[in-house]
Amino acid sequence: MVDKSLFFAGGGTGGHIYPAIAVAQRIAIIDPSAKIHFFCSKRGIDKYILEQAGFEYTALPATGFSVKPKKLINFCKSLLESYRIAKKAICVDWNAVVLSAGGFVSASVCLAAHKHKVPIALLNVDIVPGRANKINARWADEIFVQFKETEQYFARRKKKVSVVGCPMRSGFRTPQPDRAIEQLGLDRYKKILLITGASSGSQNINDTICSLLDKLAAFNDDWQIVHLAGKNNFEKVYSQYRDAKISHKVVSYFDDMPDLLAAADLVVGRSGAVSVAEYAAAAVPSICMPYPYHKDKHQYLNAGKLVEVGAAIIVDDLPDEKDRSEWLWEELEKLMKDQKARQIMEDGCRIAANLDADWKIAERLLIMAENA
Repeated sequence: MVDKSLFFAGGGTGGHIYPAIAVAQRIAIIDPSAKIHFFCSKRGIDKYILEQAGFEYTALPATGFSVKPKKLINFCKSLLESYRIAKKAICVDWNAVVLSAGGFVSASVCLAAHKHKVPIALLNVDIVPGRANKINARWADEIFVQFKETEQYFARRKKKVSVVGCPMRSGFRTPQPDRAIEQLGLDRYKKILLITGASSGSQNINDTICSLLDKLAAFNDDWQIVHLAGKNNFEKVYSQYRDAKISHKVVSYFDDMPDLLAAADLVVGRSGAVSVAEYAAAAVPSICMPYPYHKDKHQYLNAGKLVEVGAAIIVDDLPDEKDRSEWLWEELEKLMKDQKARQIMEDGCRIAANLDADWKIAERLLIMAENA
């Protein structure tokens, strides 16, 4: 067996890191001798997630693309510096392969791998590919996607595209909901309404839920709230719950999302590609509030895949908070009252769930490395 190096490139959000971690975890099981290394951004969330996962990483100075002159200059400088660091770090003494998970960090790593003639694979979990993966596709040997609808975006490149789903961390196979309940000090006899804005939190979702706390008090006998506010918004959200009459736990972030999602009875959250995959894997009904400011509206498309199987409802993140709150409350109140409706949505989640993607991608990457 040859020595193998597996490099993962992506960062800036949990959505670019968690699927790559899932694949890396699977590789570590299949081939414990394989060397695994991540390239990420310098954002704090990347460092936190990777240190929790226990993988070695290099934080690159890459920044997001912008057409504004000053930011464009900084982008070019950071891209060149990131390329130099990645080119030096990628080991060519071992049989190596690079997996790009997208995000502004990945382009410099893929370019460095291309210069080294190291095989490159892409992982694209959103229906619509982001700018980085559209660029990286020119160098890719193979592309893994979550949704069949994504194939069309890579057709012009004439690359091998495999529809495998979204790689899920190992915890989603064997979640322990009681552990999350114990960690958060929750009432095990009350149902859980989980509020999340993904790894960075969402101010709009936070504000909308906080505006509904007086109405939610009517559900205190049977329900409790776990609100993941995001590190930057925690103090504000925590203070708004001070007089809330419904049982609640406000935290900035929670590490063991497989356990918490398995414990939840209903979730209100964003619909990034990883989020919708996790809702499905945990079989938790969801009210999706897609991030409204992406030009391609890909979070609406992601959420739509859950709506198709009856697993989710979409509520628009409207500009006017009053309109947003009224729409959310209409859907929230109905679902919190209707156990049968939630059960139908749980069944829909099981149709959408896919827990094999990490295995499929890991095996393919090891073969690519073997043949490099």
